[in-house]
Amino acid sequence: MARGTTGAPRRRLHPGAAPLLLGAAGLAGATLLHFVDPNEAGHYPTCPWLLVTGTWCPGCGAMRAVHALTDLDVAGALQMNALLLAVAPFIVYSYLRWLYRSFRPAPPRTTPGKAVHPGWLYLFLGVLLAFWLVRNLPFGQFLAPG
Repeated sequence: MARGTTGAPRRRLHPGAAPLLLGAAGLAGATLLHFVDPNEAGHYPTCPWLLVTGTWCPGCGAMRAVHALTDLDVAGALQMNALLLAVAPFIVYSYLRWLYRSFRPAPPRTTPGKAVHPGWLYLFLGVLLAFWLVRNLPFGQFLAPG
């Protein structure tokens, strides 16, 4: 036996533990946002970017959008953060795919593939930056929260 080991076999977590824990944390956060309204002042801190610069960041309004979604108010969520609603199907699909693959791993390949083509990441970054810019311009006020 090697020096410094106790002799007990080391336990490893099941591959499904991480997506299940993240899903539970997401449900807990959505439940909190459902019952503690972010539209009422004093419950949550102000966005640091908004506090320092006075401009909207891409995430401004996301908590209020999730609150609206937990009330099944899609139009209200769209008013708060349109980008979140646009990206939500991809987030849900990616999460469900991760959860499925953690319980049913893909067959081994001879060459490892990339999870996402880099072009999609650059496109997402471009859309995120464009959303950030346009929502702070005078003609893009319809994208501002509220």
